[in-house]
Amino acid sequence: MTHILTVIGARPQFIKAAAVSRQVARTSGLRETLIHTGQHYDANMSDVFFDELEMIKPTHHLGIGGGSHGAMTGQMLEAIENLLHIERPDVLMVYGDTNSTLAGALAASKVGIPVAHVEAGLRSFNKNMPEEINRILTDHCAEFLFTPTTTATRNLLREGLGVSRIVESGDVMYDAAVLFGQLAKTKGAGANRLGLPSSGYVLATIHRQENTDNPARLAAIFKGLEKVATEWPVILPIHPRTRKKLETAGLSSALSKLITIDPVGYLDMVGLERGADIIVTDSGGVQKEAFFHKVPCVTLRDETEWVELVEAGWNRLVPPDSDTCIAEAILAAFETSGSNIEPYGDGNAAEKIAAALKVIS
Repeated sequence: MTHILTVIGARPQFIKAAAVSRQVARTSGLRETLIHTGQHYDANMSDVFFDELEMIKPTHHLGIGGGSHGAMTGQMLEAIENLLHIERPDVLMVYGDTNSTLAGALAASKVGIPVAHVEAGLRSFNKNMPEEINRILTDHCAEFLFTPTTTATRNLLREGLGVSRIVESGDVMYDAAVLFGQLAKTKGAGANRLGLPSSGYVLATIHRQENTDNPARLAAIFKGLEKVATEWPVILPIHPRTRKKLETAGLSSALSKLITIDPVGYLDMVGLERGADIIVTDSGGVQKEAFFHKVPCVTLRDETEWVELVEAGWNRLVPPDSDTCIAEAILAAFETSGSNIEPYGDGNAAEKIAAALKVIS
């Protein structure tokens, strides 16, 4: 029996883990224990995901959230290392590119436990992003590299990571979209349930550090969204950290022109995405979710890991330096679409991951 110890801590990881854990539970010869680091500790960004996605509950909740990157990662590393000695898993599994990801990978590699990295091989090629450092270091710690795309596989091979360590599984986010998209529709999740406009709106999510911690970029983004809001309703589920940064920068008044709501659960987010005319984001996961639901996307970043969506025309990459350029790009994206591509597999990534991990013991 292969014992998998899984480390998660942030919203995108809950979604990915929901798909994989479901497959692990139905695969004989596998058992899983879950650690929640607490990186996303708000109930609307944590607890609700476990409930509505019917995930297994964490056996261990570390309660480590907030603080600097170094402090957070160090506390997580120490706590996870202690749990590794208690649980004695056959493999430690991590997702994506957060501090929780890196802490889990470092802790396991230092005590000789194999690391499995789901969503391996993504590269923005911008090492100023904390996420880029996290994903590179995690990939080089890992024995099992589950890549979502051919591009990700090529990135790992270029870095000298052997093909024997790589499984091109496809994207577990696509698995989740297939699993939960219809459920969101059946439950009426999204704008109607939340008392919001049911169509003809822009959905925006802004949380990434290079945007929220830079007052000039933050101002450009929210002034750009204000301009768009004179023509179309802009719905913004606002991340607590983003709200705080707006207050600190003296930009809170920008929110008055937008429809701001607290962070929502996954099913309501899926419903909002499906009903939107445009999605504006700096989130890697939301870029893909926009594509899954065939909604044009504008990404407010200098680069993206999901280059195939830009190349296919589903995503517009707009550096957030000018509010005018941001507004023009958003308005230009209405009623557009990209080419017919299928870069993320066929919805059975979780099955491939479970099959690869089963052979460990």
